[in-house]
Amino acid sequence: MPDTPRTITPPHRVVVSIINYRTGALTIQCVQSVLDDLGDIDGHVVIVDNLSGDGSADEIAAWIDSLPEPRRVSLVRSATNSGFSGGHNQGFAARSSDYVLVLNSDAVLRPGFMAEILAAADAQPDIGLFAPRIDYDDGEQQISCFRFPSPASEFDRGARTGAISKLLARRLVSLRMPPEPDQIDWASFACILLRRRMIDAIGPMDEGYFLYFEDIEYCWRARQAGWRIAYVPQARAVHFRGGSGPVKALAKEKKRLPAYFYASRTRFFRQAHGPTGPMRANVAWLAGRALARLRLIFGRAVPPSNASEARDIWTNVLSPLDDSLRMGG
Repeated sequence: MPDTPRTITPPHRVVVSIINYRTGALTIQCVQSVLDDLGDIDGHVVIVDNLSGDGSADEIAAWIDSLPEPRRVSLVRSATNSGFSGGHNQGFAARSSDYVLVLNSDAVLRPGFMAEILAAADAQPDIGLFAPRIDYDDGEQQISCFRFPSPASEFDRGARTGAISKLLARRLVSLRMPPEPDQIDWASFACILLRRRMIDAIGPMDEGYFLYFEDIEYCWRARQAGWRIAYVPQARAVHFRGGSGPVKALAKEKKRLPAYFYASRTRFFRQAHGPTGPMRANVAWLAGRALARLRLIFGRAVPPSNASEARDIWTNVLSPLDDSLRMGG
């Protein structure tokens, strides 16, 4: 079967876009869960291999050929490792559809997911994004709906002090699950349904982001254009902890995060908060850290930040839209 489909076909009801980057077994498990759940729904799965170079693309191609209905799955071999945005943009473009489900390779769908989320989408034509309930593999619910980051939320993130968090409760990024409908600014793109009409209206994802913050920016752009986000808890997915990327593990251990993370952070604050946005966010974070250090006066430990973060937050601050700090670039 061809590896880069651009076949002219009637629109599907839903296209599922999945990126593989050296996660062959996880990707196959993910796609199988989609196929099991689709049933008679007119859906097509597009797997974009982001130049893995480890043989996983060939492994996936052989698995597709062994399927009872291989035509329901396409493999796109990207000429470059184009990151999250670039990979999914190829998935968006591969097939026409009414909806696109963005799905991480380290996730699986629970039975009934597709019927539930499509029914919710059909019932709310003015909404552009539909966020399901996402659980970890141990059953714990993942926080998957958020407010937009701001200098105020960066101040709280630096301070890591309960009193500050209470004072800035309406500015904190993470939302209690389930969220109030009017609170959701953005939702995790580990699993989210997008209305194709919205994609056509606001354009593809910003490929200036390699990893992280691209989902925040896309939701920000959608909200600017008048599209809202709905939470659909009856549609459930599982997202495995640390399955496809190292950043969350590094953050948990307070180790140094990759440069592309901070480049993405700078880019978002510039786009969402104007020319002074990155500077204001950094000053707010540093002020929060200074406040946190006051704990030493009372003999209390200072909550740690990620290694080298006080320096790394300045990544690209003088050229916030520079996209050269990409993995491998």
